[in-house]
Amino acid sequence: MEGTLSWTFVARLADVPRLGSRVVRTERGDVAIFRTADDSVFALDDRCPHKGGPLSQGIVHGHAVTCPLHNWVIDLASGEAQAPDIGCVKRTPVHLDGDRILLGVVS
Repeated sequence: MEGTLSWTFVARLADVPRLGSRVVRTERGDVAIFRTADDSVFALDDRCPHKGGPLSQGIVHGHAVTCPLHNWVIDLASGEAQAPDIGCVKRTPVHLDGDRILLGVVS
């Protein structure tokens, strides 16, 4: 990653439902912010590597999301599709600061 990483406030934890997501529009496209049952947060491009399905509309389970189009399972931490499928979704740095969700933006 080139450039300087800065953190931008995008939502409060309560704004993203448990086992759900929220879409954030960025300069490089839509990013889905996912919240798991244990309140971990992850950020991935809102596009399945298979046929471009909206991952934000998928089912979150554990630390994974299942694409709503063809049931590909994507690991939220790595962005990798689970076997037997092969592919990867671009991740975006994200972290919690108290109840604030911050997205890493390269400038």
